[in-house]
Amino acid sequence: MLKEFKAFIASGNVIEFAVAVIMAGAIGKVVTGFVDMIVMPVVGHFLGGVDFAELKIILTEAVAEVKAENGDVITAAVPENAILWGAWVNTIVSLIIIGFVMFMMIKGYNKMKKKQEEAPEAPAGPTQEELLSEIRDLLKK
Repeated sequence: MLKEFKAFIASGNVIEFAVAVIMAGAIGKVVTGFVDMIVMPVVGHFLGGVDFAELKIILTEAVAEVKAENGDVITAAVPENAILWGAWVNTIVSLIIIGFVMFMMIKGYNKMKKKQEEAPEAPAGPTQEELLSEIRDLLKK
C-alpha cells in the first residue's frame, strides 16, 4: 500500500495539480491586492471618493462598554453587526480578474500544446523486415 501511495504521489498529474493549486493561491493574492489597492480606489475616485471596502449596511450599531463611577460594568461591549457589501464587490471584481487571467493562461497553454502536436514527426526509417531483406539479398550476391 505504501508503494502504491508513493507511485500515486510521484505521478505527474498529482505534482502538476499541486503546482496549479500553489500558483492559483499566489495569483489570487496578487489579484486581490491589485483590486483592493489599485482598481477599486480608481473606481471609487470616479464615483466621488467612495471607498468600497468601507461600504456596509449596519444591522446593529456597536455598543461601547459603559462603566459606573465605581468601575462596575453597566453595559458590556457589543460589536457592530453589518453586511459588508463593499468588500463583497471587491471580491467579485477579484473573481472576474482571476477568471480572466486563468482563461488567458489556459488559452496560451492550449496554443503551445497544439503547436507541439502539429510538429512534423521524423521520417520513419526502414522496418526491421526491410533491413533483414536487404541483408539477405546482399548475402546472396
